[in-house]
Amino acid sequence: MTVAYIGIGSNLGNKGGNCLKAIELIRQGGLTVSRVSSLYETAPWGIKNQPRFINMAVEIKTGLPPGELLALLKTIEKKMGRKKSMRWGPRRIDLDILLYGDLTVRDDALTIPHPHMHEREFVLEPLSEIAPEAVHPVLHKKVSALFAERRGEGRPE
Repeated sequence: MTVAYIGIGSNLGNKGGNCLKAIELIRQGGLTVSRVSSLYETAPWGIKNQPRFINMAVEIKTGLPPGELLALLKTIEKKMGRKKSMRWGPRRIDLDILLYGDLTVRDDALTIPHPHMHEREFVLEPLSEIAPEAVHPVLHKKVSALFAERRGEGRPE
């Protein structure tokens, strides 16, 4: 079984409820959810003129290879009513693979680790709550260090 981390976000409808429903559907999909972060209300990223988000992260244990995990997450998004829309636009649910063990993947369909996770406080804060010691396999830094850097802490004066 591989330990992976999934970012969850919603800014339409019952945002917190959508995130919790996604966790329920992840479990129903046969994945073991071993840690769940708190819910964080965050400003939108990319396109600013949209509702605020609720974001969180979960740790899962899976036997699925990354491509099959992505397909399961996309199925859950569709089941929850996610529609194709503008990039970074409003969404009922967004599920992203952040880390998958220490694996790196880069192809047309999937990039692991998530290519922007180290730039996004709304990803790093919930992830650092549940996995501060997890290491970004490209940057070779702990999630807690990436979060501190993003918040402006620990930088040389």
